[in-house]
Amino acid sequence: MHRTIGRSVALAGAAALLLAGCSSSSGTEAASSGEASSGATGSCEADGILKIGNILPQTGNLAFLGPPEFAGVELAVKEINDAGGVLGNDVEVFDGDSGDTTTNIAVTTADEHLQRGVDAVIGAASSGVSLTFIDKVTGAGVIHFSPANTSPAFTTYDDNGLYFRTAPSDLFQGAVLAEVAANDGSTKPAVLALQDAYGEGLANAFTSNFTNAGGSLALDPVIYDPQAASFEAEVGKVAASKPDAVVLIGFEESKKIVQELIKQGIGPDKVQLYLVDGNLTNTLGEGLPDGILEGTKGTLPGAQASDELRAALLEVDPALVDFSYAAESYDAVTVIALGAAAAGSDCATDIAAQLQAVTNDGTACTSYADCLAKIEAGEDIDYNGASGPIALDENGDPSRATMGVYVYGADNKYTPSDFIEGEVPSAS
Repeated sequence: MHRTIGRSVALAGAAALLLAGCSSSSGTEAASSGEASSGATGSCEADGILKIGNILPQTGNLAFLGPPEFAGVELAVKEINDAGGVLGNDVEVFDGDSGDTTTNIAVTTADEHLQRGVDAVIGAASSGVSLTFIDKVTGAGVIHFSPANTSPAFTTYDDNGLYFRTAPSDLFQGAVLAEVAANDGSTKPAVLALQDAYGEGLANAFTSNFTNAGGSLALDPVIYDPQAASFEAEVGKVAASKPDAVVLIGFEESKKIVQELIKQGIGPDKVQLYLVDGNLTNTLGEGLPDGILEGTKGTLPGAQASDELRAALLEVDPALVDFSYAAESYDAVTVIALGAAAAGSDCATDIAAQLQAVTNDGTACTSYADCLAKIEAGEDIDYNGASGPIALDENGDPSRATMGVYVYGADNKYTPSDFIEGEVPSAS
């Protein structure tokens, strides 16, 4: 099923959500309250070769997202180079780890890529991690393009006009998740969220949309330290509130929290559980009782990956078990390459100036080769990607997006249930 989100939920409280989303203990203090730059600033020397550096999770609490993201980048680069490359040369890509917010790996990787003279970096998956190096990258006049950052904090971040993303702000995911829970009949859900830009931002997005649509929470969102040795106390608070649903916003630690929910009698077999993009994974059920996740629902930005795309990704990495953010990673690289082709330059500021144009209001195209042919013929293009319509706005955010809703079966694996398309609420 594919439908459009109900406006009663989607338009709730965007301004308030932005303020809440900017508050975090994982580096969000650096987020600027000023308007995003209307155009890229800085200088660079073009050498005719588009160089891209990955800062994606090979280790850390989002390491499960790394394989599909790396595969998406690799597939896009292969297709671009097979089509003649960019400016007549092959795109060069350099892999690198992002780690998580407990390490300084991402900053070190960013330094290494900048020393290589990259024109753009792809990453990180985590909003909190991206906030640790965004100033370094955009301050150097290099494009920072994330396939998975969803914190509303980035929309108005002072980024010299060089930050972009193919994943929509969590103002959209929060609205969809609130609508799903309300439509399922929940009247007093509880929210458990990790303490960082992503977790707190999405918790506030869900809460504001749910309550503005007439619902109420069983208790205020419970924010937890993802590195805690135990989640007994936090789950105890939730259990005491007797919720009719639990919204769990987290990363790798979510498995431990689900185990604690089961232990305290509010597991997903007894209380409806909702997951989000950070913990929607087919490995979540490993080690849990058979069928315990049946009926659990989760949201994940992006259209359903086509059979053709999945097959191509599996050729790149036959070990893939999830495809989360693979399409967004593929699209991020493709959009950058098309921006360079349209600009006739590999200079980051020249590319950035074209990214909104190549994803809006032109002749529709869906592959690098097709879009490149149209650019070379002098046409304006509108790249519609594997992840959805994209349509980047003046802040570098997708202005329209698709959100997938997934449900777990008796095998503790998830399958698509619904796809909801809509305009991403503005935070500016």
